[in-house]
Amino acid sequence: MTFPEAVKSAFKNYAKFDGRATRSEYWWFALFEILVLIVLVIPMVVFSDNNVIAGIFGFLYLIAALGMILPALGLLFRRLHDTDRSAWWILLSFVPFGSIVLLVFTCLDSTPGPNKYGPRPGKNVAETFA
Repeated sequence: MTFPEAVKSAFKNYAKFDGRATRSEYWWFALFEILVLIVLVIPMVVFSDNNVIAGIFGFLYLIAALGMILPALGLLFRRLHDTDRSAWWILLSFVPFGSIVLLVFTCLDSTPGPNKYGPRPGKNVAETFA
């Protein structure tokens, strides 16, 4: 999945918490989130002496961050499902070092073939070896 496809898919399925998502879909959207937020933070820092401009970019940052929470959560749910784990594993983020475990889970490869959360997204296993 390419960068634009991943971002489009994340926003298209922003409230879809079932199914599976590929590693590339998850990480391309994560890169998109980071880039958008960095682009909005830089003017806040550069214009920190001007409260009006910094406030405008701060407001835009807040809107962008809030606007990406639901798509990011849905994508994380689907990514965990792709590794054959329940979305309840997200609660690990409230435990010290639990976020590291979640990071490892998001980096793992998909379970081959269908699992209890649906068919494998992207290429079929048979297509991979053809």
